[in-house]
Amino acid sequence: MNDLFENLRLELRRGSLVVAVLAQLRREHYGYQLRTALAALGLEIDENTLYPLVRRLETQGLLQSEWREEDKRQKRFYKLSPEGEQMLARLSVELRSLNSSLEKIL
Repeated sequence: MNDLFENLRLELRRGSLVVAVLAQLRREHYGYQLRTALAALGLEIDENTLYPLVRRLETQGLLQSEWREEDKRQKRFYKLSPEGEQMLARLSVELRSLNSSLEKIL
């Protein structure tokens, strides 16, 4: 039963993580900074989940990235693309509507 719960919990989180990452990247962040910012807001995300997600969102055209030196190290900075901003707006409306319906059902 615990395995089933864990599988369903991960499935539930998956879509929410996309919205959270897009929303957080309205401001530019590099990977570790993004992860710690999300954690500070109560959303822990493992780096083995975050980095593939960020790369996928960039491949989909929702993020832009560039390598820059900071603190004498090369870091990849991510931010929303114009398409990402539009997608975040649409997903936010959808998520709020879904949450509202679920609250009524629960």
